[in-house]
Amino acid sequence: MTTDSPQWIKSSYSGGGGQCVEVAINLATSHDIVPVRDSKVSDGPSLAVSVSAFSSFVAGVKDGRLDA
Repeated sequence: MTTDSPQWIKSSYSGGGGQCVEVAINLATSHDIVPVRDSKVSDGPSLAVSVSAFSSFVAGVKDGRLDA
């Protein structure tokens, strides 16, 4: 991915139920990616998503376009 270390954060909306994802937004500006991982498997794999794709995803969630 990169040589920079991701600084992982969870959403304040996660509620501590353990069914969360973590993101590392500290790499967005310098590398144009937002790494995403399962919060339950902190030593597991992560997915590098482009800032553009992540922004579109967040906008879709906020707008309710991704509701089931």
